[in-house]
Amino acid sequence: MEKTLVIVESPAKARTLGKFLGKKYEIRASMGHVRDLPRSQFGVDVDDGFKPKYITIRGKGDAIKELRAARKKSNQVLLASDPDREGEAIAWHLQELLQIDPEEPCRVEFNEITREAVTAAIKNPRKIDPNRVDAQQARRILDRLVGYNLSPLLWRKVRKGLSAGRVQSVAVHLICAREREIEAFVSEEYWTLTALLANRERERFKARLLKKAGEKLTVPNEEAMKGILDDLKEEVYRVADVIRKEKKKNPSPPFTTSTLQQEAYRRLNFTTRKTMMVAQQLYEGLDLGKEGPVGLVTYIRTDSTRISPGAQDEAREYIAEHYGKEYVPKQKRVYTGKARAQDAHEAIRPTSVLRTPEALRKYLNPDQLRLYELIWSRFLASQMVSAVLDTVRAEIVAGEYLFRATGSTVKFPGFTRVYTELRDEAKNGEEEEEGALPALEKGEQLKLVRTTPARHFTQPPARYTEATLVRTLEELGIGRPSTYAPVVETIQRRGYVVRRGKTLHPTQLGLVVIDLLKEHFPDVINYEFTAELEEKLDRIEEGSMQWEKVLEEFYRPFRREVAEAEAKIDRVRLDEVTDEECRKCGRKMVIKMGRYGKFLACPGFPECRHTRPIFEETGHRCPKCGGRVVVRRTKKSKVFYGCAGYPGCDFVTWDQPTDQKCPDCQSFLVARGTRGHPLQRVSGSAGQSRTFACANPECGYKERKAGRGKA
Repeated sequence: MEKTLVIVESPAKARTLGKFLGKKYEIRASMGHVRDLPRSQFGVDVDDGFKPKYITIRGKGDAIKELRAARKKSNQVLLASDPDREGEAIAWHLQELLQIDPEEPCRVEFNEITREAVTAAIKNPRKIDPNRVDAQQARRILDRLVGYNLSPLLWRKVRKGLSAGRVQSVAVHLICAREREIEAFVSEEYWTLTALLANRERERFKARLLKKAGEKLTVPNEEAMKGILDDLKEEVYRVADVIRKEKKKNPSPPFTTSTLQQEAYRRLNFTTRKTMMVAQQLYEGLDLGKEGPVGLVTYIRTDSTRISPGAQDEAREYIAEHYGKEYVPKQKRVYTGKARAQDAHEAIRPTSVLRTPEALRKYLNPDQLRLYELIWSRFLASQMVSAVLDTVRAEIVAGEYLFRATGSTVKFPGFTRVYTELRDEAKNGEEEEEGALPALEKGEQLKLVRTTPARHFTQPPARYTEATLVRTLEELGIGRPSTYAPVVETIQRRGYVVRRGKTLHPTQLGLVVIDLLKEHFPDVINYEFTAELEEKLDRIEEGSMQWEKVLEEFYRPFRREVAEAEAKIDRVRLDEVTDEECRKCGRKMVIKMGRYGKFLACPGFPECRHTRPIFEETGHRCPKCGGRVVVRRTKKSKVFYGCAGYPGCDFVTWDQPTDQKCPDCQSFLVARGTRGHPLQRVSGSAGQSRTFACANPECGYKERKAGRGKA
């Protein structure tokens, strides 16, 4: 019996397709890319139209032999790699290796791995798209041009083993620039005033001071605040106006790659790498018992918010049946994509909304279930009606001063029955108060219960998290859906950036390399220049630009910059010499940056290999031996606190030390549940929702919200 050979990338995808297609088809996996540029050579002939030299990837020889043998036994070959540029390039390499006629329709692609989608695609193969292949090839060669010219330069001028990449350098630049902003930031003091008021029914509510004599009020210091409080002592508080509005809150679009990575990071604490790994499992297919293996979500590398009409119809029917017809919008929701969105695929959605997270609970592991539930809920909510809020804003005057109170109540929950989006950070003082205000009437006199002045300091811009870095790269038009996770992972793996808690910090190495690139290769780390290159790659895919021309325009000035930098840049010394002497050979030790932070090392390496860790001091004494308690980090950079005398003393705690002393044994207290930035002072008291405990394990003292007492 003649068979059709179908080649996919992974064994998991092959197993899922095998269940759909039956005995007439033989499904094989190429195990990803089969050819690439050589690692040990430049591999690009820049004088002959940037002609690439492709070689078989090491370890793929046996797989290619098996595919060639299967090709001989088959009457047709279909290449079913992922439906994007990279998948198109994999198919093209397989076409050449298996000697398939370029005019033969051998390429099939599907946005979801379901029986219907796969069988429809198999019936309609097409020729490989040369424009897509050229776009991917141009990206690969561009990265090689940058990496193989800059990396050796960094080896000679900074440190051996370094590398530089086109997109990763921009990502590191963003993080370094933010760190410099934080270092240069000068905090300014300001004060706010909140009044606790009561209406005639003695119902209390809060209002915040905003204006004086119609002008926005800024209170810079305590003296100015005292003046305002003096002015208000004899004033009567009256309701000047009450504005009631009905406000609609619209659902967020279904997920793109970027928004999925951001939301999974915020809600599930998944790294971008973990998000894509688990999402790939959901896309390629999981065994659902009697139903067999099936892809649970659509293709996961997309920047489109488009949804197929069939998926929308299914969602609307589900919403009407399970939530009521009033939750179904009159017209199907259509979300506008971003200007640079390729729109080649749908947004990320469940392949069938009827496969609810609850129904799949027994088939998925916890990570798979949590991510699937996130995708399912976001998609379903995106097809529901808006939530409706009743908002109230009360303007309250006291002499020249204007206070404002806001509140809102849910009139109709709409999509929030299913899903609400989290934000990275709240804006200071700009959130609307949750809950309803009491009944207030214009002209009503209010009773002042008390005023509460509060001192604040302006805060520097927040450091990037993986989620906010991905969002910024997308907003700047840098990278594409398939590149976000590898970039975030690469800059950490290469030591340019470290993750502490949830935030990304540049290392000394990262700062030095970016300063060097900024001075000598400004285009490489220029946001607009990099985004423009991405747009040119898109135009190559569209067929409106030649890939060789794009490479030529980039490489001619870049090659000149490399030659000039080689002559200008002096050797950069990263290591800082200290006054401490090496205990083994007497040399002055230097500070080096390792994977887990700074450490002291002997400059006589490799003859002398003596090293010593550098600890951040907490200022506390060990409750066991009286030694110093210092900040330490695990191999995954998680912060904990322990005795500097380890291993002689084994005192450790995950909980953050505070300046409060234990009333029973005079050791320091730790704040339970606050594994925050090291040495950050924990604010609060027993009246707050924290538990403070004695660091001494033999004491057992605890201070709770409800009062003090032994545990």
